[in-house]
Amino acid sequence: MTGEPLLHLPLEDMHVAAGARFGGFAGWSMPLTYPAGVMKEHLHTREHAGLFDISHMKLISVSGPGAADLLARACPLDPAKLEISQSKLTFFLNDEAGILDDLIVTRLGEDRFMVVANAGNAAADIVHLTALAKDFDAVVEPLDRVFLAIQGPQAEQVLAGTGFDVPLLTFMHGVEPRPGWFMSRSGYTGEDGFEIGLPADDARQLVEKLLSDPRLMWIGLAARDSLRLEAGLCLHGNDITPDTDPASAALMWAIPKELRASGDFIGAAALRTIVENGPTEKRVGLKAEGRQPVRGGTALVDEAGNPAGSITSGGFGPSVGHPVAMGYVVAPLAKSGAKLFADVRGNRIPVEVYALPFTQHRYRKG
Repeated sequence: MTGEPLLHLPLEDMHVAAGARFGGFAGWSMPLTYPAGVMKEHLHTREHAGLFDISHMKLISVSGPGAADLLARACPLDPAKLEISQSKLTFFLNDEAGILDDLIVTRLGEDRFMVVANAGNAAADIVHLTALAKDFDAVVEPLDRVFLAIQGPQAEQVLAGTGFDVPLLTFMHGVEPRPGWFMSRSGYTGEDGFEIGLPADDARQLVEKLLSDPRLMWIGLAARDSLRLEAGLCLHGNDITPDTDPASAALMWAIPKELRASGDFIGAAALRTIVENGPTEKRVGLKAEGRQPVRGGTALVDEAGNPAGSITSGGFGPSVGHPVAMGYVVAPLAKSGAKLFADVRGNRIPVEVYALPFTQHRYRKG
């Protein structure tokens, strides 16, 4: 979207009033930080609860008698086997099994599904899904919604304080609590939490109620990135791209076993070949020695100086107190404890392959 004006969040004035510092991300003007700063925002989310405006992401309704068949063709997913309200991580793949986007699909009814797409891919996702829908009896409808995330160990109590009966909703399930609303128990921090899509007028009222609770504070995009990195969660465009496949990205757990063998989704044949031959590189966690973060794009070499991979995301982990990163490493070295070096401006910084996640996930699964 180079050269095009940035899109603005429907609640931008509320972020301005809160003292947000803005920057461009995926074509949107996004709150990067608030006056508390990245470190405090990050730790507050881990210890209490944070409120994120993720309205740059897109909610897409898929409905009709052929909705499940459409999604089964578009994704390595068996939508018909999802229970009502169950959510599942899945992907749009290209013919080479490259990841066009990672998505959350929730079954809301017998023939109704909600798809949550990433901001930078939303327009392409809608075009892709709409084109595929021509062969199915299904309707693809992008929704105009504010999208909010409440994340952290006190998220349930904070949201319950606004009148929602949230304890019955468990991790990776979604419901429509009111007409035009969508709420799931999910998120991008490794913490318990919720994501809520709702009309803008309703969103303003909800935000005011939520922020009246002192346990909650606005959290910007910078802390969202450090939180997800500590939790070992991928960012599309960095850690997964159309040039990476689910096997190399260590994401095969998201694809049901029967589909790996016999699925007819786009990219199925290519993915089976990759799995059969074994990926040449694998996504791993990486921990640098010392306190200097190693950033995305940094090359990795082995002890003999041979190319060994690259870092795709990196920064400092406020909760763990040391640098955190992830990237792709040649398959023979993609095991915990393997020793590598990051080439930072001609200096070799020792890096160790580290089992993800860096922080324990604390989802509400039951």
